[in-house]
Amino acid sequence: MVADPVTELLTRIVSGLVMIAIALAAAVIGGTWFAVLVAAAATMMYYEWSRIVRGWGFHWMVAGFGYVLIPALALLWIRERGAHKLEMLLWVFIVTWSTDIGAYFAGRTIGGPKLAPSISPNKTWAGLIGGMIAAGALGAAWILYFDLSHLWLYLAPLFAVGAQMGDLFESGLKRRAGIKDSGSILPGHGGVLDRLDGLVVVATLTVMVQLSGWL
Repeated sequence: MVADPVTELLTRIVSGLVMIAIALAAAVIGGTWFAVLVAAAATMMYYEWSRIVRGWGFHWMVAGFGYVLIPALALLWIRERGAHKLEMLLWVFIVTWSTDIGAYFAGRTIGGPKLAPSISPNKTWAGLIGGMIAAGALGAAWILYFDLSHLWLYLAPLFAVGAQMGDLFESGLKRRAGIKDSGSILPGHGGVLDRLDGLVVVATLTVMVQLSGWL
């Protein structure tokens, strides 16, 4: 049975809004609530990773542990220890989410040449550029509103590329494993790993920049 595109899109939007609301609430509250959310997400990501790489060797299990632990620690550091704690955490969310949304709608609307057909046949160059534009515009608006370092204005579209490369990396893992989604816990989105593969990159890069002394 083929899913109705309108119903599929509505399911994706509603579940996406619910996830955003939960993430924003935990981020604003911070402390234990945010730490619990991050820990739960990391645990689910590692569970899905372990299912994908089952039988590939122990080193893949170790790599997966680092894959989920580093961005989890990065998110906690941004919220509790970094400069402009909440504002920068929300910037990370904005860049990641706007990349996903911009890429999705630009890819669906414009189409065109495929970005990496052997890895993810649905991703296009239009989607990549759409994600960069969305992340650059919304990320810039946030930075300007809170008068944060203008370096982030230039990094937002670059981090959008990183987010989409994270998406392609996870797509490559799934293609090798012969599966479509990392899980089915999130209606319209697949698994937790499917939804957070871009955040893994953006959060990690943000901490690297903050610790680099460039600001």
